[in-house]
Amino acid sequence: MINIDIHESFTLDIDPSSLIRAAEAVMNIQKAGPNVDLTIVIEDNDKLHELNYQFLGIDQPTDVLSFPANETDPETGNLYLGDVIISYPMAQSQAAKADHPVDDELQLLVIHGVLHLLGYDHQEETEKEFMWAIQNSLIKQLNLSIHSLPE
Repeated sequence: MINIDIHESFTLDIDPSSLIRAAEAVMNIQKAGPNVDLTIVIEDNDKLHELNYQFLGIDQPTDVLSFPANETDPETGNLYLGDVIISYPMAQSQAAKADHPVDDELQLLVIHGVLHLLGYDHQEETEKEFMWAIQNSLIKQLNLSIHSLPE
């Protein structure tokens, strides 16, 4: 199950079904299985700034953070992958700069965050190329109006 938690300031601006669609696309292409849960949280810049500083020591907001859990839910037996937390104002800004819809930017950030929950990273160039290739494939699959990410 994919849980969606949207900050009350943004509930009218966001279509939760598109976030779920993006997360499910990642899970399907990565063969994560049906018994996997995660949470997507849409927040403001202040919250992402706080979390970025608290957990990564970076004193500024960011667009997306992933917090892997990889725990089994004792009630359902499902694997809980973790949380993806996205800054809506950052997504708006990035979408405006790139001249594509904010909904598409949010889906890209969901894809990116869920890939991190599944263990992908982009610290090394070879890791980045692999992760970007998966993201580009999902951008095309979801028919997002985002130019492919540089590989």
